[in-house]
Amino acid sequence: METIEIISLTLGVAWASGINLYAAVLVLGYFGMTGDITLPPGLELLSDPIVMAAAGLMCMVEFVADKAPGIDTGWDALHTFIRIPAGAVLAAGMAEGLDASQAAEFAALLVGGGLAATSHFTKASSRVLINTSPEPFSNWTASITEDLVVIGGLWASLHYPWLFVAGLIAFTLLVIWLLPKIWRTLRAYSGLSVNFRWKKSNSSRLRTIRWKTKMSRSSQKAKVMLRGEA
Repeated sequence: METIEIISLTLGVAWASGINLYAAVLVLGYFGMTGDITLPPGLELLSDPIVMAAAGLMCMVEFVADKAPGIDTGWDALHTFIRIPAGAVLAAGMAEGLDASQAAEFAALLVGGGLAATSHFTKASSRVLINTSPEPFSNWTASITEDLVVIGGLWASLHYPWLFVAGLIAFTLLVIWLLPKIWRTLRAYSGLSVNFRWKKSNSSRLRTIRWKTKMSRSSQKAKVMLRGEA
């Protein structure tokens, strides 16, 4: 592979790992098995049938979990500790194909971890926002789109590396602009939700106090009437 193809795949696998790690591993393994790419020595095991079968199994599990509102957020929270380090390791492994120094491989590890974290937190934040909608179709649409983007992105990183790198730069700029807006929206929604619960709780307490006051007055009237009759 040419240098630009290796750089593109290094960035691509890190980015894709933050969205769907298992699909990224499965696609890389498939590329290596079919001979589309020559995997570096550290990543040759990805094309092993056992690794591909495990990645395929977990990919199916994620395919189901990623489409259930609420479960997808829990799944993303758990994978914060899996996708980011895995993306860093895969990026460093791809960088071995450049025959670069250990410093360059470590740099790839850092950049890969950063890219994986960026795509992961973008996905997780947008999913929390989508889950505020009661219908499930938006979750299904987002999940299927993410899966197709991962597969298509890795394919593009191999066959159209310059185009993929340009798209990745555009994605990074978009995230820098979009993420703060998503977090502000989530914070505002969380504040409204807490305020609504507070008002609802206070309303319930007020009704209880009114009921108790009414019952107390009725009891006092009854006692006065009994005394008058006596």
